[in-house]
Amino acid sequence: MPAATARDGEGPLYYLSLGDSLATGVQPIGDPERQFRTEEGYADQLYAIARRRLPNLRAVKLGNPGESTRTMIDGGLTEYANGSQLDDAVAFLRGHRGSVAFVTIDIGFNDLDSYDLEALPAGLASIGRNLPGILGRLQDAAGPRTPIAGMTIYDAFLPLWLEGPLGQEIARRSVWEAVVPLNDHLGEIYRVAGLPLADVEGAFSTTDFETGVELAGVGLVPINVARACAWTWGGTPPPLGPDLHANADGYRAIAEAFARVVLD
Repeated sequence: MPAATARDGEGPLYYLSLGDSLATGVQPIGDPERQFRTEEGYADQLYAIARRRLPNLRAVKLGNPGESTRTMIDGGLTEYANGSQLDDAVAFLRGHRGSVAFVTIDIGFNDLDSYDLEALPAGLASIGRNLPGILGRLQDAAGPRTPIAGMTIYDAFLPLWLEGPLGQEIARRSVWEAVVPLNDHLGEIYRVAGLPLADVEGAFSTTDFETGVELAGVGLVPINVARACAWTWGGTPPPLGPDLHANADGYRAIAEAFARVVLD
C-alpha cells in the first residue's frame, strides 16, 4: 500500500473520509442540530496531522452518524447527491482520480442491531455480505495507487469493570466474545481486499487485562479499562453518558493509528 506523498506545484490533494458517527466526530457534547457532530473527530485530527506533510491537502467528509454497510450502499439515512454515501464516494474518486491522497473508512459496527452478544452473528453476516463489495467499488474508483484504510474498533463497555465483579465479567465478555471476533472478521475482509486496517484495538490496549495502571480517583485498573475511561464517554455518568463514542483524546488515538498506515 503506497503512502500519501506531496506533489509540489500542482493542484490540491484530497483526503476522503467515509463511515459512520466516528468518521463525523460525534460526541455527546456536539451540536444536537448536527447529530452531535464535533470538529474533534479522528478525521479532523488526521487531516491536521497529514497537512504537516501535505500542505495542499483538502478534507472531504462524507460519513454519516448511524451508517451501516447496508445504508452505505442503499442510502436512506440522509440525502446524498448520488443516492448513497458509497455512490457519492465513487463519484468523487472517479472525478478526482490521481488527486486523492488517501481514503479512510470505518463501517460495520451499526450492522449490529443491538449492543448484546445475541446480535453479533447477524451483524457479522451483514458485514460479510456488504463490506467486500464496498471496498471493491472504492478500489476500482480510486485506482491502485490511492491508499484506502479501515480500522478495528475499541470497546467502550470496558468502564463497566469499575462496577464490581458483575461489571468485570461483562467487560471481559465484551472484549473476547464481541470486539475481538468483530475485529477478526474485519481483518479477514480487509486482508482479502489487500487493504490495511488501522490498529485501533491495539491503540486502546483493548485486550490487555494484565497491565495495571493508575486511574485517577479509582486506583489500579487494567490498562484497557483505563484507556476506555480516559478516551471514551463510556464511563461518563448522565446526562452526557454512558456514551459509546470516543472523546477528543480517543479520536486522537484513532487518528494516529490511521496515520501509521496511510502516511508512514
